[in-house]
Amino acid sequence: MKSLHSESILLADQLRRAFEGEAWHGPALLELLEDIDAGTAAAKPLRSVHSIWELVTHIAAWDGAACRRLSGEKVQLTGVANFPIVPKPTEAAWRKAVTQAKRQHDVLVKTVATLPESRLRERVPGKRYNFSFMLQGVAQHELYHAGQIAILKKAQARSAK
Repeated sequence: MKSLHSESILLADQLRRAFEGEAWHGPALLELLEDIDAGTAAAKPLRSVHSIWELVTHIAAWDGAACRRLSGEKVQLTGVANFPIVPKPTEAAWRKAVTQAKRQHDVLVKTVATLPESRLRERVPGKRYNFSFMLQGVAQHELYHAGQIAILKKAQARSAK
């Protein structure tokens, strides 16, 4: 039986906090997205930098890749699988992208919370690291891109003035 403080539950909690909120560092991904509209999400206020929308779909793609790896699949995202193409920026399309990211993230968090401790020590298919390391990396990845999104929001607000 798993204790309430098992590594799986702690990892699931870190993933949830990085994405949804109640993080120690400040706003999590969804908190940063609350006031973003489709135009802002698709904007590129900094040359040669991904848009907020591109980052959100990229995060969702990697949450999905983590789930696929946990199911035993050897996965490495490249090209449009890594950064999916953003559709025409409409409010409906933007809300759909955020909803899909939330759904994919929820699946990942629920999957991780139920993992036996022994599973965390297993090697990720095709990689030299284990699932514990990968899942810590997923949380770090989401926070890294959340920081980029915070900067892009500020850059977009300045360019809109």
